[in-house]
Amino acid sequence: MSHVRRVVITGAGTVNALGASVAETMAAMKEGRCGIGPLDFPDVDRLTIRIGAQIRDYDPEAHFNRQQIALYDRFTQFALLSAREALGQSGLSFSGALADRSGVILGNSGGGLGTLDDNYRTVYEEGKNRVHPFVVPKLMNNAAASQVSMEWNLRGPSFTVASACASSNHAMGQALLMIRSGLADVMVTGGSEAMLCFGGIKAWEGLRVMSKDACRPFSANRNGMVQGEGAAVYVFEDYEHARARGAEILAEVAGFSMTADAADIVMPSRQGAARAISGAMKDAGLNPEDVGYINAHGTGTAANDKVESAAVADAFGHHADRVMISSTKSMHGHIIGGTGAVELVAALMALNEGVIAPTIGYEEPDPECALDVVPNVAREAEVSAVLSNAFAFGGLNAVIALKKAP
Repeated sequence: MSHVRRVVITGAGTVNALGASVAETMAAMKEGRCGIGPLDFPDVDRLTIRIGAQIRDYDPEAHFNRQQIALYDRFTQFALLSAREALGQSGLSFSGALADRSGVILGNSGGGLGTLDDNYRTVYEEGKNRVHPFVVPKLMNNAAASQVSMEWNLRGPSFTVASACASSNHAMGQALLMIRSGLADVMVTGGSEAMLCFGGIKAWEGLRVMSKDACRPFSANRNGMVQGEGAAVYVFEDYEHARARGAEILAEVAGFSMTADAADIVMPSRQGAARAISGAMKDAGLNPEDVGYINAHGTGTAANDKVESAAVADAFGHHADRVMISSTKSMHGHIIGGTGAVELVAALMALNEGVIAPTIGYEEPDPECALDVVPNVAREAEVSAVLSNAFAFGGLNAVIALKKAP
Protein backbone atom coordinates (compact mmCIF):
# COMPACT_ATOMS: atom_id res chain seq x y z
CA MET A 1 0.00 0.00 0.00
CA SER A 2 1.48 3.33 -1.02
CA HIS A 3 1.72 6.17 1.47
CA VAL A 4 -1.55 8.10 1.74
CA ARG A 5 -0.88 11.81 1.39
CA ARG A 6 -2.07 14.01 4.23
CA VAL A 7 -3.94 17.20 3.38
CA VAL A 8 -3.82 20.47 5.28
CA ILE A 9 -5.43 23.91 5.04
CA THR A 10 -2.97 26.77 4.41
CA GLY A 11 -5.37 29.61 3.62
CA ALA A 12 -8.95 30.65 4.38
CA GLY A 13 -11.17 33.47 3.15
CA THR A 14 -14.82 34.40 3.42
CA VAL A 15 -17.44 37.05 2.81
CA ASN A 16 -20.88 36.61 4.39
CA ALA A 17 -23.47 38.54 6.38
CA LEU A 18 -21.25 38.44 9.49
CA GLY A 19 -18.08 39.83 7.94
CA ALA A 20 -15.89 40.51 4.93
CA SER A 21 -13.03 38.27 6.16
CA VAL A 22 -12.31 35.25 8.34
CA ALA A 23 -11.24 37.47 11.25
CA GLU A 24 -14.44 39.57 11.07
CA THR A 25 -16.60 36.46 10.80
CA MET A 26 -14.94 34.79 13.80
CA ALA A 27 -15.32 37.98 15.86
CA ALA A 28 -19.05 38.05 15.02
CA MET A 29 -19.44 34.36 15.88
CA LYS A 30 -17.72 34.90 19.24
CA GLU A 31 -20.18 37.71 19.99
CA GLY A 32 -23.16 35.65 18.82
CA ARG A 33 -24.06 38.43 16.41
CA CYS A 34 -27.09 37.95 14.16
CA GLY A 35 -26.61 38.76 10.47
CA ILE A 36 -30.29 38.25 9.65
CA GLY A 37 -32.49 41.26 8.88
CA PRO A 38 -35.02 42.71 6.43
CA LEU A 39 -34.30 41.87 2.79
CA ASP A 40 -33.59 44.75 0.45
CA PHE A 41 -34.16 44.22 -3.30
CA PRO A 42 -36.83 44.99 -5.95
CA ASP A 43 -40.34 43.57 -5.37
CA VAL A 44 -39.60 42.39 -1.81
CA ASP A 45 -43.12 43.57 -0.88
CA ARG A 46 -44.55 40.78 -3.10
CA LEU A 47 -42.92 38.15 -0.86
CA THR A 48 -44.29 36.61 2.31
CA ILE A 49 -40.72 35.89 3.47
CA ARG A 50 -38.90 39.20 3.85
CA ILE A 51 -35.87 38.36 5.99
CA GLY A 52 -32.46 36.96 5.15
CA ALA A 53 -28.79 37.18 6.00
CA GLN A 54 -27.94 39.65 3.26
CA ILE A 55 -24.45 41.12 2.88
CA ARG A 56 -25.04 44.80 3.72
CA ASP A 57 -23.28 47.81 2.23
CA TYR A 58 -21.64 45.63 -0.40
CA ASP A 59 -20.19 47.71 -3.23
CA PRO A 60 -18.88 45.69 -6.21
CA GLU A 61 -17.06 48.78 -7.53
CA ALA A 62 -14.80 48.77 -4.47
CA HIS A 63 -13.39 45.41 -5.62
CA PHE A 64 -13.89 45.04 -9.38
CA ASN A 65 -13.72 47.21 -12.50
CA ARG A 66 -16.71 47.86 -14.79
CA GLN A 67 -15.73 45.12 -17.26
CA GLN A 68 -15.45 42.56 -14.48
CA ILE A 69 -18.77 43.58 -12.95
CA ALA A 70 -20.43 43.05 -16.36
CA LEU A 71 -19.13 39.47 -16.34
CA TYR A 72 -19.28 38.45 -12.65
CA ASP A 73 -22.57 37.57 -11.02
CA ARG A 74 -22.76 38.26 -7.29
CA PHE A 75 -21.95 34.61 -6.43
CA THR A 76 -18.77 34.82 -8.53
CA GLN A 77 -17.75 38.11 -6.90
CA PHE A 78 -18.10 36.55 -3.44
CA ALA A 79 -16.00 33.53 -4.51
CA LEU A 80 -13.26 35.74 -5.97
CA LEU A 81 -13.08 37.90 -2.84
CA SER A 82 -12.88 34.82 -0.61
CA ALA A 83 -10.21 33.26 -2.85
CA ARG A 84 -8.21 36.50 -2.73
CA GLU A 85 -8.08 36.32 1.07
CA ALA A 86 -7.33 32.58 1.17
CA LEU A 87 -4.59 32.65 -1.47
CA GLY A 88 -3.08 35.76 0.05
CA GLN A 89 -2.79 33.98 3.39
CA SER A 90 -1.36 30.84 1.79
CA GLY A 91 1.54 32.75 0.21
CA LEU A 92 1.36 30.58 -2.90
CA SER A 93 1.77 31.74 -6.47
CA PHE A 94 1.16 29.49 -9.43
CA SER A 95 3.36 28.98 -12.45
CA GLY A 96 4.97 26.08 -14.29
CA ALA A 97 4.53 22.62 -12.82
CA LEU A 98 2.73 23.83 -9.68
CA ALA A 99 0.06 25.60 -11.77
CA ASP A 100 -0.55 22.32 -13.63
CA ARG A 101 -0.93 20.46 -10.31
CA SER A 102 -3.28 22.97 -8.71
CA GLY A 103 -7.02 23.19 -9.30
CA VAL A 104 -10.33 24.61 -8.15
CA ILE A 105 -13.42 22.80 -6.93
CA LEU A 106 -16.24 25.01 -5.69
CA GLY A 107 -19.74 24.19 -4.55
CA ASN A 108 -22.71 26.16 -5.81
CA SER A 109 -26.39 25.34 -6.12
CA GLY A 110 -28.18 28.20 -7.85
CA GLY A 111 -25.58 29.61 -10.23
CA GLY A 112 -26.02 33.24 -11.21
CA LEU A 113 -29.54 33.47 -9.91
CA GLY A 114 -29.49 37.27 -9.73
CA THR A 115 -28.43 37.41 -13.38
CA LEU A 116 -31.19 34.95 -14.30
CA ASP A 117 -33.75 36.93 -12.32
CA ASP A 118 -32.75 40.26 -13.87
CA ASN A 119 -32.81 38.91 -17.42
CA TYR A 120 -36.13 37.11 -17.01
CA ARG A 121 -37.52 40.41 -15.77
CA THR A 122 -36.07 42.21 -18.82
CA VAL A 123 -37.54 39.71 -21.27
CA TYR A 124 -40.87 38.79 -19.66
CA GLU A 125 -41.88 41.86 -17.67
CA GLU A 126 -40.32 44.67 -19.68
CA GLY A 127 -40.87 42.88 -22.99
CA LYS A 128 -37.36 43.51 -24.33
CA ASN A 129 -36.00 41.14 -26.97
CA ARG A 130 -32.28 41.35 -26.30
CA VAL A 131 -30.11 40.35 -23.36
CA HIS A 132 -26.44 41.01 -22.64
CA PRO A 133 -24.05 38.72 -24.60
CA PHE A 134 -22.44 37.64 -21.29
CA VAL A 135 -25.61 36.26 -19.72
CA VAL A 136 -24.63 32.60 -20.14
CA PRO A 137 -21.00 32.91 -18.93
CA LYS A 138 -22.31 35.01 -16.05
CA LEU A 139 -25.05 32.68 -14.81
CA MET A 140 -23.48 29.23 -15.40
CA ASN A 141 -22.79 27.31 -12.19
CA ASN A 142 -19.09 26.92 -12.98
CA ALA A 143 -18.55 30.67 -13.54
CA ALA A 144 -17.01 31.19 -10.09
CA ALA A 145 -14.68 28.18 -10.32
CA SER A 146 -13.59 29.16 -13.82
CA GLN A 147 -12.96 32.80 -12.89
CA VAL A 148 -10.90 31.70 -9.86
CA SER A 149 -8.84 29.37 -12.04
CA MET A 150 -8.20 32.18 -14.54
CA GLU A 151 -7.37 34.79 -11.91
CA TRP A 152 -4.69 32.64 -10.22
CA ASN A 153 -3.52 30.45 -13.15
CA LEU A 154 -4.80 27.20 -11.66
CA ARG A 155 -4.54 24.73 -14.53
CA GLY A 156 -5.22 21.40 -12.83
CA PRO A 157 -8.53 19.63 -12.05
CA SER A 158 -11.25 22.29 -11.87
CA PHE A 159 -15.02 22.00 -11.75
CA THR A 160 -18.16 22.84 -9.79
CA VAL A 161 -20.24 20.57 -7.59
CA ALA A 162 -23.98 21.21 -7.37
CA SER A 163 -25.75 19.15 -4.73
CA ALA A 164 -27.99 21.70 -3.04
CA CYS A 165 -27.00 22.37 0.59
CA ALA A 166 -24.19 19.79 0.53
CA SER A 167 -22.46 21.38 -2.49
CA SER A 168 -19.48 22.96 -0.75
CA ASN A 169 -18.87 20.01 1.59
CA HIS A 170 -18.95 17.75 -1.46
CA ALA A 171 -16.55 20.13 -3.25
CA MET A 172 -14.11 20.20 -0.33
CA GLY A 173 -14.33 16.42 -0.06
CA GLN A 174 -13.43 16.06 -3.74
CA ALA A 175 -10.51 18.45 -3.26
CA LEU A 176 -9.25 16.31 -0.38
CA LEU A 177 -9.50 13.15 -2.51
CA MET A 178 -7.72 14.83 -5.47
CA ILE A 179 -4.69 15.62 -3.31
CA ARG A 180 -4.74 12.30 -1.44
CA SER A 181 -4.77 10.39 -4.73
CA GLY A 182 -1.86 12.40 -6.18
CA LEU A 183 -3.88 14.10 -8.93
CA ALA A 184 -3.04 17.51 -7.47
CA ASP A 185 -0.79 19.15 -4.87
CA VAL A 186 -2.93 22.21 -4.15
CA MET A 187 -6.69 22.67 -4.47
CA VAL A 188 -8.61 25.89 -4.03
CA THR A 189 -11.99 24.82 -2.67
CA GLY A 190 -15.14 25.89 -0.86
CA GLY A 191 -18.35 27.35 -2.21
CA SER A 192 -20.50 30.39 -2.83
CA GLU A 193 -24.14 31.34 -3.25
CA ALA A 194 -26.17 34.48 -3.95
CA MET A 195 -29.84 33.49 -4.08
CA LEU A 196 -31.27 36.51 -2.28
CA CYS A 197 -33.28 37.91 -5.16
CA PHE A 198 -37.01 37.96 -5.83
CA GLY A 199 -37.15 34.70 -7.80
CA GLY A 200 -34.76 32.95 -5.44
CA ILE A 201 -36.87 33.67 -2.37
CA LYS A 202 -40.19 33.17 -4.18
CA ALA A 203 -39.14 29.64 -5.17
CA TRP A 204 -38.17 28.73 -1.60
CA GLU A 205 -41.42 30.16 -0.24
CA GLY A 206 -43.24 27.40 -2.10
CA LEU A 207 -41.59 24.74 0.07
CA ARG A 208 -43.09 26.21 3.26
CA VAL A 209 -39.84 25.62 5.17
CA MET A 210 -38.90 29.29 5.62
CA SER A 211 -39.25 31.32 8.82
CA LYS A 212 -40.77 34.79 8.74
CA ASP A 213 -38.97 35.96 11.88
CA ALA A 214 -35.77 34.11 12.88
CA CYS A 215 -33.62 31.00 12.53
CA ARG A 216 -33.77 29.13 15.86
CA PRO A 217 -31.98 25.80 15.40
CA PHE A 218 -32.74 23.06 17.95
CA SER A 219 -35.11 25.36 19.89
CA ALA A 220 -38.57 23.86 20.54
CA ASN A 221 -40.24 26.93 18.98
CA ARG A 222 -38.19 26.85 15.77
CA ASN A 223 -40.29 27.56 12.70
CA GLY A 224 -38.05 27.27 9.65
CA MET A 225 -34.88 28.24 7.89
CA VAL A 226 -33.63 31.66 6.86
CA GLN A 227 -31.56 32.10 3.69
CA GLY A 228 -28.20 33.80 3.62
CA GLU A 229 -25.61 34.58 0.97
CA GLY A 230 -21.84 34.60 0.71
CA ALA A 231 -18.83 32.40 0.13
CA ALA A 232 -15.82 30.82 1.75
CA VAL A 233 -12.73 29.48 0.03
CA TYR A 234 -9.79 27.45 1.38
CA VAL A 235 -6.40 26.38 0.16
CA PHE A 236 -6.04 22.62 0.61
CA GLU A 237 -2.46 21.46 0.21
CA ASP A 238 -0.42 18.30 0.38
CA TYR A 239 1.12 18.29 3.88
CA GLU A 240 4.68 17.57 2.69
CA HIS A 241 4.41 20.34 0.10
CA ALA A 242 3.19 22.80 2.74
CA ARG A 243 5.88 21.76 5.21
CA ALA A 244 8.66 22.03 2.64
CA ARG A 245 7.81 25.66 2.00
CA GLY A 246 7.32 26.51 5.67
CA ALA A 247 3.64 27.39 5.30
CA GLU A 248 1.45 28.21 8.28
CA ILE A 249 -0.99 25.31 8.66
CA LEU A 250 -4.52 26.08 9.90
CA ALA A 251 -5.77 22.50 10.27
CA GLU A 252 -5.51 19.02 8.85
CA VAL A 253 -8.37 17.83 6.62
CA ALA A 254 -8.45 14.42 8.23
CA GLY A 255 -11.56 12.73 6.90
CA PHE A 256 -14.58 12.89 4.65
CA SER A 257 -17.65 10.81 3.98
CA MET A 258 -20.62 11.12 1.69
CA THR A 259 -23.80 9.06 1.63
CA ALA A 260 -27.18 9.09 -0.08
CA ASP A 261 -30.43 8.48 1.79
CA ALA A 262 -32.04 7.00 -1.33
CA ALA A 263 -35.33 7.72 0.41
CA ASP A 264 -37.04 11.07 -0.10
CA ILE A 265 -36.33 14.19 -2.16
CA VAL A 266 -36.88 16.58 0.79
CA MET A 267 -37.27 14.67 4.07
CA PRO A 268 -33.95 13.95 5.82
CA SER A 269 -32.99 10.45 6.90
CA ARG A 270 -31.51 9.61 10.28
CA GLN A 271 -29.69 6.57 8.88
CA GLY A 272 -28.18 8.40 5.92
CA ALA A 273 -26.90 11.22 8.10
CA ALA A 274 -25.55 8.84 10.76
CA ARG A 275 -23.66 6.82 8.14
CA ALA A 276 -21.99 10.00 6.85
CA ILE A 277 -21.01 11.12 10.38
CA SER A 278 -19.59 7.69 11.26
CA GLY A 279 -17.88 7.45 7.87
CA ALA A 280 -16.07 10.77 8.31
CA MET A 281 -14.81 9.72 11.74
CA LYS A 282 -13.67 6.36 10.40
CA ASP A 283 -11.86 7.99 7.45
CA ALA A 284 -10.11 10.36 9.87
CA GLY A 285 -9.18 7.58 12.31
CA LEU A 286 -11.27 9.19 15.05
CA ASN A 287 -13.39 7.65 17.77
CA PRO A 288 -16.50 9.50 19.00
CA GLU A 289 -14.70 10.51 22.21
CA ASP A 290 -11.98 12.25 20.13
CA VAL A 291 -14.43 14.71 18.55
CA GLY A 292 -14.99 17.83 20.64
CA TYR A 293 -17.27 19.87 18.39
CA ILE A 294 -19.70 19.39 15.51
CA ASN A 295 -20.83 22.25 13.30
CA ALA A 296 -24.38 21.09 12.71
CA HIS A 297 -26.34 21.34 9.51
CA GLY A 298 -28.90 22.84 11.90
CA THR A 299 -31.28 24.56 9.51
CA GLY A 300 -33.94 25.44 12.08
CA THR A 301 -36.67 23.38 10.40
CA ALA A 302 -38.71 20.97 12.53
CA ALA A 303 -37.58 17.94 10.55
CA ASN A 304 -33.86 18.65 10.08
CA ASP A 305 -32.94 19.44 13.67
CA LYS A 306 -34.78 16.45 15.11
CA VAL A 307 -33.33 14.04 12.55
CA GLU A 308 -29.80 15.46 12.87
CA SER A 309 -29.92 15.15 16.66
CA ALA A 310 -30.98 11.52 16.32
CA ALA A 311 -28.23 10.85 13.76
CA VAL A 312 -25.57 12.31 16.08
CA ALA A 313 -26.95 10.16 18.93
CA ASP A 314 -26.70 7.08 16.69
CA ALA A 315 -23.16 7.84 15.49
CA PHE A 316 -21.78 8.92 18.90
CA GLY A 317 -23.61 6.50 21.20
CA HIS A 318 -23.06 7.33 24.88
CA HIS A 319 -20.60 10.11 23.89
CA ALA A 320 -23.41 12.09 22.20
CA ASP A 321 -24.18 14.15 25.31
CA ARG A 322 -20.50 15.13 25.69
CA VAL A 323 -19.89 16.56 22.23
CA MET A 324 -20.72 20.24 21.64
CA ILE A 325 -22.85 20.85 18.55
CA SER A 326 -23.92 24.27 17.30
CA SER A 327 -25.57 25.74 14.24
CA THR A 328 -24.04 28.98 12.99
CA LYS A 329 -26.92 29.27 10.47
CA SER A 330 -28.67 31.05 13.34
CA MET A 331 -26.25 33.92 12.63
CA HIS A 332 -25.29 33.82 8.92
CA GLY A 333 -28.39 32.11 7.55
CA HIS A 334 -28.49 29.10 5.26
CA ILE A 335 -26.08 29.84 2.42
CA ILE A 336 -27.30 26.79 0.44
CA GLY A 337 -24.43 25.75 -1.90
CA GLY A 338 -21.94 27.89 0.05
CA THR A 339 -23.07 26.99 3.53
CA GLY A 340 -20.64 24.17 4.39
CA ALA A 341 -17.73 26.36 3.33
CA VAL A 342 -18.74 29.32 5.52
CA GLU A 343 -19.45 26.95 8.41
CA LEU A 344 -15.93 25.53 8.21
CA VAL A 345 -14.81 28.92 9.57
CA ALA A 346 -16.48 27.94 12.88
CA ALA A 347 -14.66 24.59 12.78
CA LEU A 348 -11.30 26.37 12.34
CA MET A 349 -12.19 28.78 15.16
CA ALA A 350 -12.89 25.86 17.49
CA LEU A 351 -9.54 24.23 16.70
CA ASN A 352 -7.31 27.32 16.60
CA GLU A 353 -8.95 29.85 18.92
CA GLY A 354 -10.51 27.45 21.42
CA VAL A 355 -13.90 29.13 21.00
CA ILE A 356 -17.09 27.27 20.12
CA ALA A 357 -19.56 29.34 18.10
CA PRO A 358 -23.01 29.46 19.71
CA THR A 359 -26.45 28.50 18.41
CA ILE A 360 -28.20 31.84 18.83
CA GLY A 361 -31.97 32.35 18.96
CA TYR A 362 -32.30 29.35 21.27
CA GLU A 363 -35.36 29.93 23.43
CA GLU A 364 -36.70 26.64 24.73
CA PRO A 365 -35.29 23.11 24.95
CA ASP A 366 -36.70 20.43 22.68
CA PRO A 367 -36.56 16.90 24.14
CA GLU A 368 -36.04 15.61 20.57
CA CYS A 369 -32.87 17.75 20.27
CA ALA A 370 -31.36 16.92 23.66
CA LEU A 371 -27.72 17.66 22.81
CA ASP A 372 -25.31 20.32 24.06
CA VAL A 373 -26.17 22.94 21.44
CA VAL A 374 -24.03 25.72 22.99
CA PRO A 375 -27.09 27.96 23.37
CA ASN A 376 -26.84 31.71 22.72
CA VAL A 377 -23.34 32.34 24.11
CA ALA A 378 -19.97 31.28 22.67
CA ARG A 379 -17.92 28.98 24.87
CA GLU A 380 -14.21 28.56 25.47
CA ALA A 381 -13.12 24.94 25.06
CA GLU A 382 -10.03 23.07 23.91
CA VAL A 383 -10.83 20.67 21.09
CA SER A 384 -8.48 18.70 18.86
CA ALA A 385 -10.92 17.28 16.29
CA VAL A 386 -14.17 18.63 14.82
CA LEU A 387 -16.82 17.62 12.30
CA SER A 388 -18.84 19.77 9.92
CA ASN A 389 -22.18 18.36 8.72
CA ALA A 390 -24.12 19.08 5.53
CA PHE A 391 -27.33 17.27 4.61
CA ALA A 392 -29.00 18.28 1.36
CA PHE A 393 -32.35 18.04 -0.34
CA GLY A 394 -32.16 14.99 -2.54
CA GLY A 395 -30.90 12.98 0.42
CA LEU A 396 -27.22 13.76 -0.15
CA ASN A 397 -25.02 13.92 2.95
CA ALA A 398 -21.42 15.09 3.29
CA VAL A 399 -19.39 15.33 6.50
CA ILE A 400 -15.85 16.71 6.87
CA ALA A 401 -13.50 15.96 9.77
CA LEU A 402 -10.73 18.40 10.72
CA LYS A 403 -7.90 17.91 13.22
CA LYS A 404 -5.53 20.40 14.79
CA ALA A 405 -2.55 21.27 12.60
CA PRO A 406 0.04 18.46 12.65
